[in-house]
Amino acid sequence: MGQAGIWTTIAFGFYLSGAIALATVAFVLWPRRQRLGIAATATLTALLLTAIWSITIAAGSLGALGAPWGSLAESARNLGWLFVIYRLFESDGRHDTLAPIRPVIVSLGFVELTHLGIDVGLAWLALEGRVMHVVFEFNVLFRLLVTVGGLVLVHNLYVGGSREARGALRWPATGLAVLWAFDLNLYTIAYLSSGWPAELGALRGLAAIALAVFVGLSVAHNRENLRIRPSRAVTFQTFSLLVIGVYLVGMVAVAQWLSYAGGNFARLVELAFLTLASAMALVVLPSRRLRAWLRVVLTKHFFQHRYDYREEWLRFTRTIGGAGEGAPPLGERVVRSLGDLFESPAGLLLSPGEQGELTLAARWNWPAIEVPATALPLESQLALERTGYIVDLDDLREGCLPAEDMVEPEMPAWLREDARAWAVIPLVHYERLVGVVVLARPQYVRKFDWEDFDLLRVVGQQLASYLSENASQLALAESSRFEDFHRRIAFVMHDIKNLASQFSLLARNAELHADKPEFRADMLVTLRNSSEKLNALIARLGRYGNAGIEGGGADRLEALRTADVLDAVLERFRGAAQVSATEVQDLEITASRHSLEQVLVHLVQNAVDAGEPGSPVLVAVTAEGLNARFEVVDSGCGMSPDFVRNRLFKPFVSTKSGGFGIGAFEARELVRAMRGRLEVESREGLGSRFIVHIPLAAAAGIYQTLTRNDQKVA
Repeated sequence: MGQAGIWTTIAFGFYLSGAIALATVAFVLWPRRQRLGIAATATLTALLLTAIWSITIAAGSLGALGAPWGSLAESARNLGWLFVIYRLFESDGRHDTLAPIRPVIVSLGFVELTHLGIDVGLAWLALEGRVMHVVFEFNVLFRLLVTVGGLVLVHNLYVGGSREARGALRWPATGLAVLWAFDLNLYTIAYLSSGWPAELGALRGLAAIALAVFVGLSVAHNRENLRIRPSRAVTFQTFSLLVIGVYLVGMVAVAQWLSYAGGNFARLVELAFLTLASAMALVVLPSRRLRAWLRVVLTKHFFQHRYDYREEWLRFTRTIGGAGEGAPPLGERVVRSLGDLFESPAGLLLSPGEQGELTLAARWNWPAIEVPATALPLESQLALERTGYIVDLDDLREGCLPAEDMVEPEMPAWLREDARAWAVIPLVHYERLVGVVVLARPQYVRKFDWEDFDLLRVVGQQLASYLSENASQLALAESSRFEDFHRRIAFVMHDIKNLASQFSLLARNAELHADKPEFRADMLVTLRNSSEKLNALIARLGRYGNAGIEGGGADRLEALRTADVLDAVLERFRGAAQVSATEVQDLEITASRHSLEQVLVHLVQNAVDAGEPGSPVLVAVTAEGLNARFEVVDSGCGMSPDFVRNRLFKPFVSTKSGGFGIGAFEARELVRAMRGRLEVESREGLGSRFIVHIPLAAAAGIYQTLTRNDQKVA
């Protein structure tokens, strides 16, 4: 197969592939044609006409069809796309305001039809020699006229469109621009060379394939956001391959030139050159410094921005959010997230100590540097906090002065004298310095520019917020421990106050009734109960430290009889005639006897205090489903719904003079610790009802099963 046969095969393959791609896109777009708007029918028709044109040219390349059929198909193709452009103008609403558009399209259509008629007419004539050359130039000029006019229309279609319309016009306009731009170059070369460029014409089917791809993209869901642009990684790798290719081509060219020189000496020089060039390639190309330099050059000259912000932000998020078992501490992750921006291999984090001085908080791959106890003087801290100045230590060593409106903070000797120290980045959160990062020198060092400073300030603010949040969490945990301690002391004070009141009452009564045997017997009972309460208080105080207030501090749960518990509570108020039991069902429950008695005594005492002297307080215990229901009812002043909802069970809020405000809160928590619940019903002026639900012993197994299942789910 000769060279002509090879190009004929290539042309047939590309044109046939273009026809298949165009037909496929047309059939795929048919059920989605509504996305093309009013230009849908015209676009699908133009795609099919272009597919027919590709098939016709492919058949003509094999000699199956004559030249007039190819010219007819190309004219139909151009007319179809001119009508598509008009419909796109109409869909954008500009066919009424841009009056020159319609005459231009009509004129181009007339030129295409005229050319078609003349071309078909001349095909029937037997022309030779000079006349055929004139006919060829005539055909090419007509094609150039339509092609240039089509490109002008495509340009006006896209550039004149609104911002909202450009998203839909971008891809079809790009496809038509590729098709007609290729034809422009093809026909220009044909006119200048006075002959058909077979090699370039064989590649014409690629323009048809590109047209099919771009028209297909025009109906994508995210067509407004689609961009065809390589990533920085792909660009860098492509450029690296290009450099390697240029190197190899240059090496082969020099070797070939030396071979032409001939002679034994030339052969020796050729071998020496190949050896030296190969050795340089093995040493230079794997160099990190060279790759860093290439990346800087590419970023500077091939991209509007140096950084691929999407990749940088994803990497930053992965680094700073890499918590969990085995992950480095937060301080190291902070330093690394900044170091990755500049490929810095190491760094330090300095953070304020107890007295506000900056001290070493974390190291990342930098164990050798010696950091003093006070890493930065107070003046430098204040300057960094006030200005947020990013210090380039190389400029500082070289004596380069900062801008006139910026005062460079003074850096200590340990930073200026260590040649590996490169940059100092302050981390400022709400005008407060929360840390300083010192980065080590990377493999390839360059000067900071505006984009570096902008990125460092944004990342620095984000890191400062992470450090501030972490410090707040630590402070909150410490505060929570102190709060737990204070609550424990408050509960202790509350119980001690009650015991002190009993002892005071006992002392006053002893002065009057010490000689009575009955009083002495009651006094012994009271002292014994008080001693038991003090011991229980000490035991519960120890459990508070482990379970916390939410644990309730309840004693061990055991099986009890409700009648025994209620009798013990009523015995405590034997001297108060207004306290009486209305109904007592003897039920078996699972609870802490001491905690339950403490809750009921507290509720009864509050009921006595809330009412007028002598007003009745009724106590009852009944069965309710799986629970025993204890009720304490009074006819006192009652409480408002707002008080019950927002203040009754809030610790350290009390309506009593000198009260601690934790009795109701402690009662509710003790009931919860016994797997029960405490409810309140109250009306102002009528009284209140406190209801304590405690599980029956028969339901204890059910509650334990539910608790275990909840723990497994959690």
